Amino acid sequence: MNILQINSSAKSSGSESTRVASNIVNKLLAANPGATVEVRDLAANPHPVLDEQALQALFTPAGQRTAEQAARVALDDALIAQVQAADVIVLGAPMYNFGITVQLKSWFDAIARAGVTFKYTENGPLGLLQGKKVYVATSRGGMHKDAPTDTQFPHLKMFLAFIGLTDVEYVFIEGQGYGPEVAAQQKAAADARVEELLA
Repeated sequence: MNILQINSSAKSSGSESTRVASNIVNKLLAANPGATVEVRDLAANPHPVLDEQALQALFTPAGQRTAEQAARVALDDALIAQVQAADVIVLGAPMYNFGITVQLKSWFDAIARAGVTFKYTENGPLGLLQGKKVYVATSRGGMHKDAPTDTQFPHLKMFLAFIGLTDVEYVFIEGQGYGPEVAAQQKAAADARVEELLA
């Protein structure tokens, strides 16, 4: 089993999404002693944003790219290769201002490539990263689950399905801005959810 952990919090420490994602990975390792783990911290090693230069590089045929363009595309290629090689993906995805972090958005932009991780067919788009298990740990300052304010969850669900990742389990760590008592209750509930998923 190859496990890929993606941390997308801007925090280098004290991130609940990272804590829970790491907890999931540790339990997977305990159940699968021969498993390997790759951890990519998108804050410590941020991926460049999708700008005009990146788009020009991506849409230039490989044989015609400049050295600079080839190097830029290679950065995305490396992320795609990591995802393709993974059997299990564990994603730490905190909610910032009702959405995903800029770090995670850059990762999404890098791994979504037509003809590689998805393709268009006469019946619509088809995700090509099939057969993988995904766990998503998402922390929030407020209480947003199943509420109109949760625009992050639909985005995550739609994007992952678009590239073929449909076997997804979510762990919500809510109310982290509601004071110590509520925060502790929500952390405990999240930990119990992890236990349930990986018992």
